[in-house]
Amino acid sequence: QDGFFRHGVSQLKPLTLRQIADVIAMHESTVSRVTSNKYLACDRGVFELKYFFTSSIAAADGGDAISAEAVKSAIRTLIQAEDPKAILSDDTLVDLLKAQGFDLARRTVAKYREAMGIGSSVQRRRQKALGGAR
Repeated sequence: QDGFFRHGVSQLKPLTLRQIADVIAMHESTVSRVTSNKYLACDRGVFELKYFFTSSIAAADGGDAISAEAVKSAIRTLIQAEDPKAILSDDTLVDLLKAQGFDLARRTVAKYREAMGIGSSVQRRRQKALGGAR
């Protein structure tokens, strides 16, 4: 995961326990046990080793697959930068992510957004309206 250490989460590559197990000629469950509850401290913070094992998302341009964590990071960045008067819908997020090279379905964007604890566009609009009224 050299790209992660040099450039951040946007460069995290897809990697599965199965790939590591195949390389070291061990069972996938052994790799899982060995990496459970183990942490890595680096310049970017402290991460559970399991963080580096991530599923892949097909690239929109047919290039290399992209890590699910990189996609989540892109979604988070787009939502953090959204204009409170123009909250981004999941469909709009899909279009913006496609322009960045991520090929995702709307339901995948919704699933990742919810997994990160980020509300829907309606919830975010309501939350920002309440925040501005204070």
